[in-house]
Amino acid sequence: MELQADRTTWLVTFALLGIGLIMLYSASSPFSLAHFDSDTYMIAKQALAAVIGGVLCVFLALFDYRRLAQFDELLLIGGFLLTVLTLVPISGFSDGRWLNLGVFNLQPTELLKAALIVYLAAAMTRKGDRMASFSQGVVPFLIVVLLISAVVIQQPDLGMILVLCSLTFVMLFLGGARVRHLGAVAAAAVPVVCAAVLIAPYRMERVAAFFNPQAYSTSAWYQARQSLIAVGSGGIFGRGLGASRAKLFYLPQAHNDFVFSVIAEELGFIGSVGLLCLFAVLIWRAFSIAAATADRFGQLLAYGIGVCFSLQVVLNVGVTLGLLPVTGLTLPFVSNGGSSLLVMLALCGLLLSVSRYGGQRCGS
Repeated sequence: MELQADRTTWLVTFALLGIGLIMLYSASSPFSLAHFDSDTYMIAKQALAAVIGGVLCVFLALFDYRRLAQFDELLLIGGFLLTVLTLVPISGFSDGRWLNLGVFNLQPTELLKAALIVYLAAAMTRKGDRMASFSQGVVPFLIVVLLISAVVIQQPDLGMILVLCSLTFVMLFLGGARVRHLGAVAAAAVPVVCAAVLIAPYRMERVAAFFNPQAYSTSAWYQARQSLIAVGSGGIFGRGLGASRAKLFYLPQAHNDFVFSVIAEELGFIGSVGLLCLFAVLIWRAFSIAAATADRFGQLLAYGIGVCFSLQVVLNVGVTLGLLPVTGLTLPFVSNGGSSLLVMLALCGLLLSVSRYGGQRCGS
């Protein structure tokens, strides 16, 4: 049975898109004017990504997502190879994280993230009851995510690795892996994570700054400190749209990792909570669609999309509020980045496709 058109997901998706463009223009205009002689330089590129992403969202919403299960491995390999390509020194084309496509820069790890969700959902569906086996249901996926992590760490992008590994871990649980197997994996991952932090001085400094912010208030904790000042100065109702002081180069990366700080400063507690409520509704719809879907692949796909949104929102906002060490992750739909916006809209399109074609569980 085909689910009815999901108006709530449509409305929330494009509400987030609209708010994101408005707030990104506000946060990025001083930076754009100072570096590109135009206050609309960055928002123009983001708007282009929004148009392309919007078309892609509509296309995927009308596309039967079940066809993706036929070439999930090809999608994953394609995303992986593009990520590897960023590490190849090609002047004017690759620079470690991005590929220069002329009109905008492509960040392949964003595509890889979406491909991984599709691959995990499809592969776990094919395995069925074998997911309960450690050797068949857990080890193969660990090998995949470790191989991906080995490449992404070269960029370096530990924040993205955190998202990819956490996403895989949660989807393994949802896919039927035994809790004791996942517990063993989590225990084994602790020393690996500690080693990844210890071998990179800047990561170690970020962690040290998190536990002792006063000692690093002018270095590793500077951004977080300025972020908290911006959030606190917004009060209940905010300074007003466009009136942020933090974005006037007091807060580095105000248009990227710390765009939520500008939102809190300009729109206040009320506006910030309103935005978080929109994210909460989108995540709730993802989980609701998954629970109502009879098709196993569609169910895992919707759950994976919901988990992906949850991780990025929690990690980004947590950093902004000083609750987590700086990770470098973007806020979906809002932070500057055409690749991120394209992928977020594509994932929303897939979610709408699951709602449209997934069928309903009996009694739901």
